[in-house]
Amino acid sequence: MEHDEIEIDLLEVFHILVGKAWLIISAGLFAALICLVISSFVLTPYYESTTRIYILNKSDNAAVSYSDVQIGTQLTKDYAELINSRYVLEEVIQKLSLDMEYKELLKKVSVETPTDTRIVAITVEDKDPVRAMETANCIREVASSHIQNVMDIEAVNVVEQANMPTEKAGPSVTRWTMVGGMIGVVILCAIILIQYLMDDTIKSSEDVEKYLGLSTLALIPAATEETGSRKKKRKIKESGKSLYILQKT
Repeated sequence: MEHDEIEIDLLEVFHILVGKAWLIISAGLFAALICLVISSFVLTPYYESTTRIYILNKSDNAAVSYSDVQIGTQLTKDYAELINSRYVLEEVIQKLSLDMEYKELLKKVSVETPTDTRIVAITVEDKDPVRAMETANCIREVASSHIQNVMDIEAVNVVEQANMPTEKAGPSVTRWTMVGGMIGVVILCAIILIQYLMDDTIKSSEDVEKYLGLSTLALIPAATEETGSRKKKRKIKESGKSLYILQKT
């Protein structure tokens, strides 16, 4: 044959996996336990604090019209960009004397604008819950002033001040445990599948007929003799048209 071909019997693979189900489940439980320990005792927990603002563009104390609301909704993405701007975040770093650069603080800040609303939510993630709250409130104050100057808006109203987080936002122990268990199961299944594909030994008379195209006339059991601590095994191997008896010590 010019090219080697690998034939995979899906039903046989399924039976192999079912036969080693206890081993696969054990590997999944072991990996899940490891991830549980890592997420609970090794990884440093972080906290999230959120503050919300409401931006409404109206002039001369006039009544708010539908066009004001519609235009304001379309501009919420602009507000999000202004909140994450270098000017705002560097001003917050200076005011709070934070020991970090602009890009480091940017990774900790997320700005969300719910659909069909003019409310902007500013969330800060930090290992210290107090610092997360203080940073979120400071960003809101600096960003409100910056938005008013840039967008020529009269006022930015505070919907909700930043809260003091009492429970950690992550890492999620449940998620880590589930993902770890799934990874353990997948890895062991992959190892079993690779072993199945690499195993080219003849195990039964059906394999002889399937791979060699020969009929089986008789079945000779392998003889085993024990002498002291050594075992001698006789194996029968067929190669071409010759029959060899190999002895292994």
